[in-house]
Amino acid sequence: MQQLDEESLSGFVEARVANASSSQELGAQHLAPPHLSPPGARRRASLRAESLGGRVVIGFREARSHRLVELEECPVLVPELVALLAPLRKLLITMGKAAPAKKGARGKFAQPRMAADIEMTLTEQGVDLGVRGLTAEGLAATEAMLAFAQHHKLARLTMDGGYGYETVWEPEPVTVRLGEVSVPLPPGAFLQATADGEAALVAAAREWLDGAATVADLFAGLGTFAFALAGPGTKVLAAEAARDAHLACKAAAERAQLPVFCDHRDLFRNPLQPDELSRFAAVLLDPPRAGAREQVDCLALSSVARVVYISCNPSSWSRDAARLIEAGFRLADLRPVGQFRWSTHVELASYFVRDA
Repeated sequence: MQQLDEESLSGFVEARVANASSSQELGAQHLAPPHLSPPGARRRASLRAESLGGRVVIGFREARSHRLVELEECPVLVPELVALLAPLRKLLITMGKAAPAKKGARGKFAQPRMAADIEMTLTEQGVDLGVRGLTAEGLAATEAMLAFAQHHKLARLTMDGGYGYETVWEPEPVTVRLGEVSVPLPPGAFLQATADGEAALVAAAREWLDGAATVADLFAGLGTFAFALAGPGTKVLAAEAARDAHLACKAAAERAQLPVFCDHRDLFRNPLQPDELSRFAAVLLDPPRAGAREQVDCLALSSVARVVYISCNPSSWSRDAARLIEAGFRLADLRPVGQFRWSTHVELASYFVRDA
């Protein structure tokens, strides 16, 4: 989709969200112009690395294919991530050569084929690099990884050979800035793709929930919205199932002395019930791609008057939104957000109000 000019790309993002709304006859009272993140803004990437034809290829999978497309440059990524691609390729070649030969099916010894998943995230301290599916075997490989981390001033280097992430290098605790709060970043934790897109979503939530004394932030993650909303006059409950994200959010809230109260809770198996939800002036939910059917059913039966629904999947959002409309809410505002520039992936922020 890189052939699209700004106007065409904006039109595509808007159409995706508008079509999702109209498919369920949601009757959005206001559809805002799309917000598009600029090129060179994406701060995290999940890549694949494989040894193919005697060399190491790092890149993305081709859409609906197992074919790996090599990445030399990437106009959507922040420069700090792009700058690591070439040296990372050299590091993986070194590690592949250092790996001990293994006996094959015909009894011959050969170097094992290298394959790994690469997670890269730009943090406050620099680039956080995670490697899954690969271990540093032998002294040479270990020394190469440490030298790489030091030379490129990585914020952290972690490896997961199949038993969970192990930290190889982390000179100081790694954090990300959410609002005015520095929050610990667990390896592999979810983070909005761009700081720009995150800011657009947060601005919408702040505007819509202004004046709410109590807010339930559901699927809270690290606290992206909780920390933006909490403050004098507003208390926030942050409910999250991932234990590492929950603990990071809790630690940051305590350190910042903000009125954010963290609840470790699986909202698919154990959603907040109608009587629990009715204690809040407003609810914000930011579920994964599958949506939040069970939690929305409980919301529909509560007395909550204001709901902000952030979504990365217009299809599951429209299903859940229809349930809210059925329960007496109206879709007061809808804002498309194109964080994933030149892709079909679209996000949105929506505001539902139930009149007394």
